[in-house]
Amino acid sequence: MNRFKQYYKRHPYVYSLCIGMLFFFLLFFILNILFPLPPLKKYSVQILDSKKNTIHGFLTPDDKWRLAADAEEIPSGLIDAFLYKEDQYFYYHPGFNPFAIGRALTNNLIKNKKTSGASTITMQVARLMEPKKRSYSNKLVELFRALQLEFTYSKKEILQLYLNYIPYGSNVEGVSSAAMIYFKKNLRQISPAEIAVLTIVPNRPSSLRPGKANLNIITERNKWLRRYAEGEIFTATELEDALKEPLLVHRHPMPQEITQLALRLKKTYPEQHQILSCIEAKTQKTCEMLCNQYVLRQHSKGIYNASIIVMNNNTKEIIGYIASTDFKDTEHDGQIDGIQAVRSPGSTLKPMVYAQAFDKGLLTPKSIIADVSTDFNGYAPANFDQKFYGKVSVETALSYSLNIPAVKTLQLVGQKDFIDVLKKAGFQTIQKKANQLGPSVILGGCGVTLEEITHAFTAFTNKGKLIPYSLVKNKKDNRSVQLFSPASAYMIHEILSTISRPDLPNHFQNTYRVPRIAWKTGTSYGRRDAWSIGYSKNYTIGVWIGNFDGKGVPELIGADIATPLLFQLFNALDYNASGDWFAKPDQLSFRYVCPESGLSPGELCQHAVMDYFIPNVSPGKKCDHLKTVFVSPDGKFRYCGNCTPELGYVKKTFLNLSPEMVSFYQKEQLPFDAIPPHNPYCDYSVNGKPPEIISPIHRKEYLIEKLSPSEILLKSRCASDVKKVFWYINDVFYKEARNGEQVFFTPEEGTIKISCSDDKGNNSNIEIQVVYF
Repeated sequence: MNRFKQYYKRHPYVYSLCIGMLFFFLLFFILNILFPLPPLKKYSVQILDSKKNTIHGFLTPDDKWRLAADAEEIPSGLIDAFLYKEDQYFYYHPGFNPFAIGRALTNNLIKNKKTSGASTITMQVARLMEPKKRSYSNKLVELFRALQLEFTYSKKEILQLYLNYIPYGSNVEGVSSAAMIYFKKNLRQISPAEIAVLTIVPNRPSSLRPGKANLNIITERNKWLRRYAEGEIFTATELEDALKEPLLVHRHPMPQEITQLALRLKKTYPEQHQILSCIEAKTQKTCEMLCNQYVLRQHSKGIYNASIIVMNNNTKEIIGYIASTDFKDTEHDGQIDGIQAVRSPGSTLKPMVYAQAFDKGLLTPKSIIADVSTDFNGYAPANFDQKFYGKVSVETALSYSLNIPAVKTLQLVGQKDFIDVLKKAGFQTIQKKANQLGPSVILGGCGVTLEEITHAFTAFTNKGKLIPYSLVKNKKDNRSVQLFSPASAYMIHEILSTISRPDLPNHFQNTYRVPRIAWKTGTSYGRRDAWSIGYSKNYTIGVWIGNFDGKGVPELIGADIATPLLFQLFNALDYNASGDWFAKPDQLSFRYVCPESGLSPGELCQHAVMDYFIPNVSPGKKCDHLKTVFVSPDGKFRYCGNCTPELGYVKKTFLNLSPEMVSFYQKEQLPFDAIPPHNPYCDYSVNGKPPEIISPIHRKEYLIEKLSPSEILLKSRCASDVKKVFWYINDVFYKEARNGEQVFFTPEEGTIKISCSDDKGNNSNIEIQVVYF
């Protein structure tokens, strides 16, 4: 201690210096706490495409174009030029340059001459963060802020702030904004001549205003280009080319493309000022051009809106996003994001219910379903063309988009199980309203978005697994859910890719470069929405066409309106694709089945066709579409095992038709050989399936107007050998009728029991509630 005291006595200036530095640092820390740095300025939100080109920019809250440029984006030539011009000792001083300040003070006070160059880049950042009038007192504040900046940020960060804040006149700030607005380029694309322009304009934004003082800019640019060459910022060759480069500069509008997507991403990522989307510019432009041209031709029909989403099956990214045909079309609600709008999907969900039926072992592609008029507890849908086709295979039912087979398949699968799959697939509105949905869900009686239904179809391209598809880069979601087995997904591929179907677009033969695609159309009730969702090996594309105000149009049919545009998109985006298709999974095999039932051939089957099946899962029942019956020689009645005589009978084969198919044949007047009635002299009672009362509906409440009461239809479905049925109201005989004949009655108010007996002694009962008003 004594030695230190002796040293300080011999060198008092060192002691004073240490005390002074300690005081300075203590004062700085106190002031830093009392007067912290102002908050950083907010940047303009910038939406980028997959190649980092700006596709949409948003003004800052203070109405500035202030695009942030990351250090990696800024060309080294631009950084070197700014440092050479503004602050050559930037990396060596603590925020201020004492020599430059001394020189400036000398010129200002002694020579009465203003000199530039005293402010370092750090000091300029301080002034840009907290603008003040130029004065000596404010210069001291600026010095203090510069020290704070150096204490808080690295040199690299300070330089980045400077390049992002530097003003270029009007409401343009930062080199990235200036490059975009004045040169219509991003920073990676600017030339040495343009670098020189970006370095000189901030010092004289009024006299060197781009687009209005271009001659002055050229003179100043060339002067500084030569200086930069002398400072070895640019080579001699770069200097020669830059001096010859014409000045093509004027103010361009900031890109404002894909507005609905830009707004969506801005809302989703509120803390990000640069959002790198997965949008591919070429794909987006192609989709926009085709969509606009196509919808323009539909205006004469009263159709004004369309939406398209394109998903890349290889990268799992959304690369095309057409929310509406024209954002500026206020007359037709062009600001709506049609990709997120909830609409009725029509028949587009049908592939999912059939895939589920395949997985449950209920059906195969060749399985037969009766497409006949059916009442599902009060819900009686019809096909789009108001026709019924009788016995159809699953592959025909799906490719022709028949409604009755779809609802029957939904009943087989179970409505709850099907809705559970839709929930897993991410259908938000269905998840919220699951308890309100009925059998019409498979025909469009629910709400979905174009993004949801298109994403659901990608499960078929991923072996039944639903993998999240991303809108932005570096935001991969590894969660996935298995909706269907690979075998079911492949069977859906094969059904939906057939071209022998009614929804094939006209002039398909002219689109020979279209890759092999699987697609499904949909038309909502009232013809308000036309859908077409398709996929190839490379892409899944969803198309919706209609009117955002929900107005229906007679021509608005998925197959006629949406599918032609879908094929145009595949023709343009997947042009001359390799022709690869999905490989058949090992879990899927072939077998022969009877074409009349889709089941393994029975003893009476005469023909067989090839069908896919899932071993140990698909139904293994034998076909029984034919039935051998012992009949009398005159064919008037049949014998059972108890009354078959030893002689005098004929063995004959009949179609083993269900009651609903018998009714269909009779209604359509189609000829068929009906099984004759049972031997009336047989003492043994043969009880078959009781009549099925299909109208009225069991336990349903019927409202009848008291002043003009309407009649209620009595209708049943019976076995093919039933000739007559007998109706009873509240256990009182009402009327005898032929099998399939419609009978009407006027009910009384209250609970009514209705009974139907056939001529075999079989009986069915139901109850209804009648309320008069």
